[in-house]
Amino acid sequence: MSSVASPRPRVPPLCGWATVITLSFMTVLIPAAHAQSQDDSAKKLLKTMSDYVASQKDISIAYDSDIEVITADLQKIQFTSSGQLQLSRPDKVHASRTGGYADVEFFFDGKTFTFLAKHLNSYAQSQSPGSVDQLVDRLRSEYFVEAPGADLLISNVYGKLIEDVIDAKHIGLGVIDGVECEHLAFRNLDVDWQVWIEAGARPIPRKYVITSKAVTGGPQYTLHVKDWKTDAATADAFTFKPPPAAKKIDFKELANVDEVPTGVVR
Repeated sequence: MSSVASPRPRVPPLCGWATVITLSFMTVLIPAAHAQSQDDSAKKLLKTMSDYVASQKDISIAYDSDIEVITADLQKIQFTSSGQLQLSRPDKVHASRTGGYADVEFFFDGKTFTFLAKHLNSYAQSQSPGSVDQLVDRLRSEYFVEAPGADLLISNVYGKLIEDVIDAKHIGLGVIDGVECEHLAFRNLDVDWQVWIEAGARPIPRKYVITSKAVTGGPQYTLHVKDWKTDAATADAFTFKPPPAAKKIDFKELANVDEVPTGVVR
């Protein structure tokens, strides 16, 4: 039997090896450069939104919010509310939230914070002189009220939201209520969050979603911002006037005022 010599492997010339090495580096560096570009773009757009929101002295919005809970048997249940908010920087806010289980209002005139449970005809008050930013911090530290949507309206949105971010992406474009928006996605250790910012000359937040990674099932909080206006509110809007026969109680006596009703989900 005649033998056939095996073809010897062809060794690329030096210029060929250079090309192979260059292409190998490109496969590593191009995605890394793209990721860095995404990160920079997302942070820049978030900073633009933050600066724009902070520049608005008077803001009024309507909103819808959804909060999800995971039951003991791993069923995901969503609770939905709607409300309105008026803000006058630096120290006045009036907000409402109406759901299927609670109907509440919040008043802050720069000196006194009032929580009105309309469905219970009861209210609680606290002396809280200072700014809206300081009030939000106090509600979280003393009353354990998270109010995640408040982070979109404080005076330094960017500083608050970006402080624990480990990853940022500019996903692209989305459409909220027929309006084109920049879609950004960020990651923290415990949560992923997304924000849709109106594209163009008015970079306001249109939608905000927080996903908990520390809870099985990844429950989400969603805030959908509507009817953003910059009309100045009257001083009366921030002044609390007790409804007829309303009972003044202590904050610790307030019950059944959350978005998630007590005892409904097990």
